[in-house]
Amino acid sequence: MHTIALASHAPDQPLLPTRIDRRPLRPDDVDIRVTHCGVCHTDLHSLHAGPAAAGTPLVPGHEFVGEVIGVGEGVTGFAVGDPVAVGNIVDSCGTCRMCTVGQENFCEDFPTLTYGGTDRIDGAPTLGAYATRYVARDRFVFHRPPGLDPAAVAPLMCAGITVWEPLRSAGVTSGTRLGVVGLGGLGHLAVRLGSALGAEVTVLTRSPGKAEDALALGASRAVVSTDEAQMETVRGSMDVIIDTVSAAHDLAPYLHALDLDGTLFSLGHLGPVEVETLDLLVGRKRLASAGSGGHRWTQDLLDFCGAHGITADVEVLPATEVATALERLELNDVRYRFVLDMSSLASA
Repeated sequence: MHTIALASHAPDQPLLPTRIDRRPLRPDDVDIRVTHCGVCHTDLHSLHAGPAAAGTPLVPGHEFVGEVIGVGEGVTGFAVGDPVAVGNIVDSCGTCRMCTVGQENFCEDFPTLTYGGTDRIDGAPTLGAYATRYVARDRFVFHRPPGLDPAAVAPLMCAGITVWEPLRSAGVTSGTRLGVVGLGGLGHLAVRLGSALGAEVTVLTRSPGKAEDALALGASRAVVSTDEAQMETVRGSMDVIIDTVSAAHDLAPYLHALDLDGTLFSLGHLGPVEVETLDLLVGRKRLASAGSGGHRWTQDLLDFCGAHGITADVEVLPATEVATALERLELNDVRYRFVLDMSSLASA
């Protein structure tokens, strides 16, 4: 079956409307009409790197929402017309110890990514959701809660779940003293979700001008992380810190802000880090990370957001203006996530 997608054919080449093929429905497949797709920094990195192989297009997009327009003969959990959402994983081995506990994001055979991956059955490259349709295995399609803006739900499937799993695994609840480092796509959702869980949220930011935004999102206070005097006031005062900063940076000030047995989750920067053992030893502190989310916590996130009316703050652009979104994202000129309206692509 054919669909129109935004595809790039070489590193740093523009995304152009292109006809691509989606696979025929397998028994456990769901055919989705994509309505909105978030624009993630991962998309930028992938476009700079280019397609995985010559002659293969790169179609980004791994946080999207839409409507079911068809199901395979073995699908029982979805019907035509259902509102759904999909994140950055569309398959896994299903048998390893991680998959069997609903943590497919840590699949020991590596999960199949929504784009830039390899289909586990036919070996074809996966092409993302900067497109009008997407076909995915039902296990990795999620029910979208009613009453929420679809465009603002899309970033929950990447930015949202990336912060939700550590919040849940750390047991953040009423009374937890939570720190959030950075106030971008991940950070603003960490603040909003942490506040809804009942935590006392402190935002740690390099930008004094973001204090007002932090309070509006639900934080109790904002601290300028480059001000040593302000950081000293929060030393040893937090149980959990979610660090969403994507650039390399010193973790020591945030480890110092943890109380006894506190945990720092480093989510934004995925490269090497240097940590003084004594910064962990004093106070028995922990340094952890997480990425994306498995089935268990992803549906849990959507259900929680539906119950509490939580979505991302987004700027919606027509899919045909994707170049503008990518250029501004590279400049960090967005508050806090771009989302593409795919309806404009149907007539491209």
